[in-house]
Amino acid sequence: MPKIKTHKATVKRFKITRNNKILHRKSGQDHFNARESGKVIRNKRRDILVNATEVRIIKRLMPYN
Repeated sequence: MPKIKTHKATVKRFKITRNNKILHRKSGQDHFNARESGKVIRNKRRDILVNATEVRIIKRLMPYN
């Protein structure tokens, strides 16, 4: 049985924690941030959990991580 290839774009965008939770960066950080409040800008810096519905798809794309 051949090995499954890892989807490299997925590996760059998502991180699996020790407890098998999947994190990703919050969107909307590139521009139009001057109108946002300081609280919103700070919260955009944090990683957030992936929805439970998408976890199965992401884990299939990252078989060895």
